[in-house]
Amino acid sequence: MLPQNTISAAAAVFIVAMVWLRTRMHYGARGRRSLTAAGVAYFAALAVLLATGWFVAPLLGRHLAAAFPVAPTFARVLWFLAIYYLFIPVHRTLKARGAAVFRAADSPQGGMA
Repeated sequence: MLPQNTISAAAAVFIVAMVWLRTRMHYGARGRRSLTAAGVAYFAALAVLLATGWFVAPLLGRHLAAAFPVAPTFARVLWFLAIYYLFIPVHRTLKARGAAVFRAADSPQGGMA
C-alpha cells in the first residue's frame, strides 16, 4: 500500500472509531451494549459514505480546485471529516425519533438507556 493510501486508511479508521465513541458516549456507561437495527444501518451508512469518499473525494478535489493541484490524501481526509460532522446531527435525529443506536446487552428492546 502506498504511504498516501496508508494515511487515508488510518484517517478512515480513526473517523469510524471517533463516530463509534461519540455515539457510544450518549448511552449509559453501565454494562455491555450492543447495536440495534438502527445502529447497524447507522454504521453501514457510515461505511458506505467513507468508501464512496475514498474514490470520489480525489476526483471532486481535482474538479473543484482545478487551478491548483489537490493531493488525493488531503481530499479524502477532508471528506472523512465532513462525514464525521454529518453524523453528529444524524445521531441526534435518530435519538429524537426514539431510534437508539446502542441498547443494553441484557434488554431485548431497543429502548434508550
